[in-house]
Amino acid sequence: GRKQRALARRKAFSLFVKAREVPAAARCPGGAEGVRWRCCRQAFEELSGIHRHVAMQHGAELRPQGPAERLPAPHGPPHGPELCAALPDTSHISHADITSKVGEVLLYYCYCEVKDPEKLCAWQKALCQHLHLTGKIRVASEGINGTVGGSKVATSLYIEVMLSQPLFKNILCQEDFKSSAGGAHCFPDLRVGVFKEIVPMGIDPKIVSYKETGIHLSPQEFHREVEQYLSQASQGQSDTILLDCRNFYESKIGQFQGCLAPDIRKFSYFPSYIDENLELFKDKRVLMYCTGGIRCERGSAYLRSKAVCREVYQLKGGIHKYLEEFPDGFYRGKLFVFDDRYAICSNEDIISACRYCGVLWDQYKLCSSQHCRQLVLTCPSCCNKGLTACCPVCQEKELKVTSRASGQTLKEECECTRRRPRVPIEPIERVSQRRLDTGK
Repeated sequence: GRKQRALARRKAFSLFVKAREVPAAARCPGGAEGVRWRCCRQAFEELSGIHRHVAMQHGAELRPQGPAERLPAPHGPPHGPELCAALPDTSHISHADITSKVGEVLLYYCYCEVKDPEKLCAWQKALCQHLHLTGKIRVASEGINGTVGGSKVATSLYIEVMLSQPLFKNILCQEDFKSSAGGAHCFPDLRVGVFKEIVPMGIDPKIVSYKETGIHLSPQEFHREVEQYLSQASQGQSDTILLDCRNFYESKIGQFQGCLAPDIRKFSYFPSYIDENLELFKDKRVLMYCTGGIRCERGSAYLRSKAVCREVYQLKGGIHKYLEEFPDGFYRGKLFVFDDRYAICSNEDIISACRYCGVLWDQYKLCSSQHCRQLVLTCPSCCNKGLTACCPVCQEKELKVTSRASGQTLKEECECTRRRPRVPIEPIERVSQRRLDTGK
């Protein structure tokens, strides 16, 4: 009755707040004076503050709608298997082994129906803390998307637990986990949260669903397709577009030969990019790729919903899996990753240059201007000259900020962002010429 609904809501509220806690190690000195919770890009120091925010901004999504959403139906749960929230036994593992700095970073996602995202979120946070893993995990009613770092003992145990989880049974498998050398030190902290989408495209999953995705190609199949595409492009006969679904700063340091790489800053701009350039994709075969495959799931579904392409294909497992099998294939340069490493390497090619002197360079740093979060390619020689910002506007602002009293900041603006159109429109002739030049 009413009492049960109230208890259910209080429990959901507590889990929601708990999932937004900032780990103690990441807080400012002084305990309660530092940030203790983060939600909707806001920081909260007091329990009353986070409670008020959740009640005002997330109250509707935490309100139980009725008994059917809270309790399993007589013949089983309404949206798939129940979540097993147990933690693995680590009593046989030494503290040194589970916290070793020599480890790896895992990248994975799983689209499935999650009936209680808050419970999954709380379990994931507890599991990662139990295994001393750091990283970022997005949970939604459509599934889970994560990248976590830790010791090899910890990441192996994490995979084992995830594969035994009834919620992901017959959906998630061993090969869905992409790994690279790294560890817990690759991330500043652990962030686990509930979102509307597990990859931020900005479109309701009910409108464009991962269930309407393109045709998945294995790395071998994708390699053959790219080989054929490049051969035809050299003769000016290709009816295919090789489409990079990532952001401009990712494709700048590494990409497939002959690709179309949109000059967009966020994946949420991708749908608008497709809308503004629909004519480019008319009657074409489209080969799509991204880092680990997840952006292609929704991106291909969106492109297919426009009903202009002949066929839409996507690289299963993304560039990550392709490079495992073809380190010297058609992908040249580094693979950008969203952690403190910024990039991982599979070949010796450098396809990008220093922003200031033009020498070949592909190691990103954050812009040195405090107000800016852009990435910049600046070689050691230019860094030594003090050229450490992403553009002249930021370079000038950095000098002004450092010369001012503490606490005074300047309005955020950046030449890099201001000059770049939010959604570029591609001239068809230029795209065709680019493919022809690549073929040669």
